[in-house]
Amino acid sequence: MAEKENKKKEDKEEELIGKVDETVGLKKETEKLAKERDEYLDGWRRAKADFINYKKDELKRLEEIARFGSESLILELISILDDFDLALATLEKQGAAEKGIYLIKSRFEDILKRRGLERIKVEEGNKFNPNYHEAIIAVQEEDKEADTIAEEIEAGYMLHGKVIRPTRVKVYK
Repeated sequence: MAEKENKKKEDKEEELIGKVDETVGLKKETEKLAKERDEYLDGWRRAKADFINYKKDELKRLEEIARFGSESLILELISILDDFDLALATLEKQGAAEKGIYLIKSRFEDILKRRGLERIKVEEGNKFNPNYHEAIIAVQEEDKEADTIAEEIEAGYMLHGKVIRPTRVKVYK
């Protein structure tokens, strides 16, 4: 009988050892799976963040295209403004035709202004700024400060704050 009890005891011990080994194996597999899950979750989160950043960047790029997509057209229309300026400078008499030209020019400027165009303001004596001005002619006068504007030759323009054509000026040297 003692043999039978020893045998049962040994069988129970083996069974318990087997269950412990199985539990340890399951615990290791669970840890491995949890680690894989965390890696996949982190990868997914990074991919999601990258995609959100990509969408933001694309939206900014499209907004930029929409804002400056008409830049080439506006540059061509600016030449018409230059022609108006020349025509008005040559008119000497004030008559109905002159008022009509001023009215057309004013409406034309208003349309361009609504599209984001603004003229770069320049006055004689202003400091020359290469970001806004292009020196065409340099003149020397003794009583004038160097690197200041003597005269505006051709108007410059900005579109939504970006210089699309610098003001061409005569500069004192």
